[in-house]
Amino acid sequence: MKYSNCEGMTRRHALGLGLGGLWGAGVSLPKAISLKANGNDSGPLKTSAKRCIMIWLDGGPTHFETFDPKPEAPTEIRGEYGTCQTTNPGIHYSEHMSKLAAISDKFAMIRSIRHNQGNHGAGNHYMMTGAPPRIPVGCGAYVSFHPSMGSVVSHEVGTKSALPNYFSIPKMTRSGGPNFLGANHAPFVVPDDPNGKGFRVRDVAVPGGLTGGQFRSKSNVRSMLDRMKRYHDSAFGDPAIAIDEYYEQGMNLVLSPEAQLAFDISQESDGLRDRYYRDSFGQRCLLARRLVEAGVPFVTVYNGGWDHHRDLWNSCRDRLPRVDQSVATLISDLDERGMLEDTLVLVLGEFGRTPKINSRVGRDHWSNAMSVLMAGGGTPGGVVVGATDKKGYSAMENVKSPENFISTVYSKLGINPNKILYTPQGRPTHLVSDATPIEELMS
Repeated sequence: MKYSNCEGMTRRHALGLGLGGLWGAGVSLPKAISLKANGNDSGPLKTSAKRCIMIWLDGGPTHFETFDPKPEAPTEIRGEYGTCQTTNPGIHYSEHMSKLAAISDKFAMIRSIRHNQGNHGAGNHYMMTGAPPRIPVGCGAYVSFHPSMGSVVSHEVGTKSALPNYFSIPKMTRSGGPNFLGANHAPFVVPDDPNGKGFRVRDVAVPGGLTGGQFRSKSNVRSMLDRMKRYHDSAFGDPAIAIDEYYEQGMNLVLSPEAQLAFDISQESDGLRDRYYRDSFGQRCLLARRLVEAGVPFVTVYNGGWDHHRDLWNSCRDRLPRVDQSVATLISDLDERGMLEDTLVLVLGEFGRTPKINSRVGRDHWSNAMSVLMAGGGTPGGVVVGATDKKGYSAMENVKSPENFISTVYSKLGINPNKILYTPQGRPTHLVSDATPIEELMS
């Protein structure tokens, strides 16, 4: 299904070896692949997480109908749905989030993040990178002024292996690119649907009729034809170097048995696949688990269509229980496998929704309040950080910023959020401007 945002736009991803991640950075291809950062030595942090799965609910999910209902508010604010009790006395979720409510002792909920970027382009950039846009941007804009979380994790803790260090399924978020970190830290995009019959990642399979050896021999034609001189000094920003690295990464991926196994979702039992829910989103959550299990440090699962300006109740009545089941199963599955302790799970969008229901039976953009789920990676379970006011208008207790949230993510992954990166031109860039993690979430 294609979802569009309030600007009526959809995003087509580039195909061919997962190269969609290169064009989505909001800058030209030569610009995107010509810059690579040289980090200063800020020293390692204690690591509580080795990998991260980020579930991105694009469009701005409503906090009222998910994790921060207001049952005592007037009808025009509280809406149609009831509530359910979590494992925390006095803490309730929407009635359609009952499975997550039942395991809320396994994750933390942040109810007090707020910012001032109330359109999709700006809000997405802020929550995805920890940096507000440097200039005003349009609601439907795809912009990149700073590296995304996934690209930073790839750059800082990624390893040389057959699998890329950063995946985005089934598309890249609008500000999920590498900016100056370079093309080899762009996400590998997997547009294929793991819920489909005969699921096969087209970019991770040797073309039909060829053996692996034949494929490698044919690929050598490229090497024989490509005699262009390379300038290896990073100050030159030679785009051919980045393309070479991305091409080699693709070759390794196609020919790697480990990569083939990671994508073979048929290895999972029917029972477990049913638990994740048999739809595209549920099976992508399962695929994300298989990828981090295989050693990938950062996977984004993109789920669009949360821009509910109209028909909120009917849209969410069926959808919320399915998302609830898939996310709850992902957290429980990681826990059962002994992986939750060192796997960070995030669930968020770019902002929340307005308290007052509009004339089209929807809620509009609202960046003064939102809810963010964080599980694993040493995150204490059952913790609720902050609170909104009685009508959900604004975060008012223990208020946090996107910078605080992203500093927490980086700190858990052993990345110093106070680090300064340098572009090849020597321009210093703070990884996070306010490098203060959320204390309650640091174990």
